Amino acid sequence: MFTRLVTNKMEQELKQPFVVEDRPGAGGHLAVVAALQAPADGYTILFSIDTTFTVNPSLFKQIPFDPDKDFIPISVLAKFGQALGVQPSLPVNSVKELQALSLQRDLNYGSAGIGSPSHLSFAYLQAVTGIRATHIPYRGGGPAVIDLVAGQVQFMFATAASVIPHVKSNRLRALAVTSLKRSPSLPELPTVDEAGVPKFEAVTWHGVVVPAATPRPLVLKINAEINQVLALAEVREKLAVQGIEAQGGTPAEFAAFLKSEIPKWTKVVRDSGAKPE
Repeated sequence: MFTRLVTNKMEQELKQPFVVEDRPGAGGHLAVVAALQAPADGYTILFSIDTTFTVNPSLFKQIPFDPDKDFIPISVLAKFGQALGVQPSLPVNSVKELQALSLQRDLNYGSAGIGSPSHLSFAYLQAVTGIRATHIPYRGGGPAVIDLVAGQVQFMFATAASVIPHVKSNRLRALAVTSLKRSPSLPELPTVDEAGVPKFEAVTWHGVVVPAATPRPLVLKINAEINQVLALAEVREKLAVQGIEAQGGTPAEFAAFLKSEIPKWTKVVRDSGAKPE
């Protein structure tokens, strides 16, 4: 949905049709290979999620690309944090209270699967706070949230969009969000940083890259068009409703962001012992 929102607007601006071709599977590697095999002429653009470049290089023994050499970063499209949802039966109202309770009794948490953002975000939180909990991985965020609401697991990080309906119906309680800024869809919730874990940030992002041989003028043209679309009030408002913050920026800024994210998540993956399912 997000990709089509951006490409539909780019179609209007460029008067150029966009064909969105989904290539799911293998942790995003199928899409990466397809982009690498296409001519570097600006007509094939890879819309990628963060884990492809920040997690997969350390999660998988082998990946079919070199994240430092095979692509040119164009722009970060959007970022969104996750909300820490807990069962209402759990006697906690803050991250600090959850930390304290985890040292007193056995707790468990759900995730969308081993190596998923919901798993590694909590692994990161465990590493910096000492929270204790047993990981219960699911095959996707939907089943995990369903079991969270049903009480089969006690808490988890999940997208704000998947948590909000259950918070409003009092079937879940939300403690904090993982972005450094408060979520526009949950403005009353503190960030994990505000909740007492300084500088904690665990965001999911979507970005655009192109094959490394793409001419520089095309890189700058694609970047300019993306920034123009992301600046549209209509686009920003539609994203904000889902708890997603439009980004934009230069290729250099995206490259610097990647440079900071890769070592951070490499350490989390290695410390957590995560292995691909």
